[in-house]
Amino acid sequence: MKKKVCILSIDGGGIRGILPGVILSYLEQKLREKVSDDVRISDYFDLIAGTSTGGILTCLYLTPDNELRPVFEAKDAVSLYMEHGGDIFSVPFFRKIVNPFGLFEAKYPARNIEKVLVKYFGETKLSELLKPCIVTSYDFAQRKTYFFNQRDTLKGDFRNYFVRDIARATSAAPTYFPPAKISSQADQSLCLIDGGVFAGNPGMCAYAEARTSTYSDVNNDSLKPDYPTAADMLIVSVGTGAREVPYPYKKASRWGLAGWLRPIIDILMSGSSETVHYQMEQLFDAASGKDGFYYRLEPSLGSANGALDDASTKNMEALKRAGEQYVEANAKILDEIVDLLIENK
Repeated sequence: MKKKVCILSIDGGGIRGILPGVILSYLEQKLREKVSDDVRISDYFDLIAGTSTGGILTCLYLTPDNELRPVFEAKDAVSLYMEHGGDIFSVPFFRKIVNPFGLFEAKYPARNIEKVLVKYFGETKLSELLKPCIVTSYDFAQRKTYFFNQRDTLKGDFRNYFVRDIARATSAAPTYFPPAKISSQADQSLCLIDGGVFAGNPGMCAYAEARTSTYSDVNNDSLKPDYPTAADMLIVSVGTGAREVPYPYKKASRWGLAGWLRPIIDILMSGSSETVHYQMEQLFDAASGKDGFYYRLEPSLGSANGALDDASTKNMEALKRAGEQYVEANAKILDEIVDLLIENK
């Protein structure tokens, strides 16, 4: 019997990355209880994909220590947001005066998030990440999508970047943070913005990448299929909270360019995420029946504000609570996923 190729996909969503962080911490804890105290969430996935805040989580789960084991536990990802979210999404007083409401330049300076990313990722390079991965971004200078793919670093240093720069690029949400200009180990420069502008939910990107891969070679395991179809996959797609607050017609009908600027980013990201979920459902229903497995874990925001940048202590605690409530209400499904991950390790 062939094993499934196990894929983790994590949506974008700014500070709402706390939600998938809590859910994946639960999965890791359950894996530890059933297997061993030293296991990590990345041990049980063959490919991890992330966009924006999901891209940061992807990098965290795959960053190695000196013994080539994941340096961070899943709960450390939650700590990143809880401890540093307020710093990342803070606006110096003078900037508020000269750049009210982010009208003239990005709302937040890049130096705060870059400082945090250096602390967590240091000098780690894409080629050093522990598993195949896809992290999305968009090259606005060349007008094309860009995927940071650990497997591509085998082609040479022109595809190899510092992980801190990748995390900066995938989370450079327009109007929130300045674009990122980064250079590869071969000095190839890219000008990038948040991957959420085209792939708020990177699940389909992960599926497409998996279809081209030979997992028996990647894992040195003859029971892992090469060029897997949906019937050969287990995909766990984690959202960053369903935002159900509508935009009233009377208000939106009076919006011009300035009025639509922030709402359109939210609409594009949530709309693309819902579209990918629909596509994945249809793909797995049609192609695999009960042979393949697709799980979409989309928590409610509860009492939390769904704004990408509301990193107040009150809101971060509300997001963490919402994640914990989702775990409690869906423990049966999450435990089922844990069993499948162990079965297909």
